[in-house]
Amino acid sequence: MANDGPKSALELAMERLRKKDQDEGVIERPLTDAQKAAIAEARSVHEAKVAEREILHRDALGKARSYEEVAKLNEALAQDRERLARERDRKIAEIRERPE
Repeated sequence: MANDGPKSALELAMERLRKKDQDEGVIERPLTDAQKAAIAEARSVHEAKVAEREILHRDALGKARSYEEVAKLNEALAQDRERLARERDRKIAEIRERPE
């Protein structure tokens, strides 16, 4: 960097990570426009799925008759969010690895 002023903790950490990657032989490739669009689409689909699941969750909460049912519904929502996030992250990793 051309900036000679003091560096933030984030800048120092990023420099260490870049150095570590360089030492391990990791090649940094900038994303293509197609990859950026595909990643944006994957994130958009994820957000839509989460929103849909939350709407269904709210509807089910309105019909719940006990605290146990509410707890089960909340647990199911948390599991669905985690699963959807893993799915999104897997898709993004696949997109990043594509040679384009």
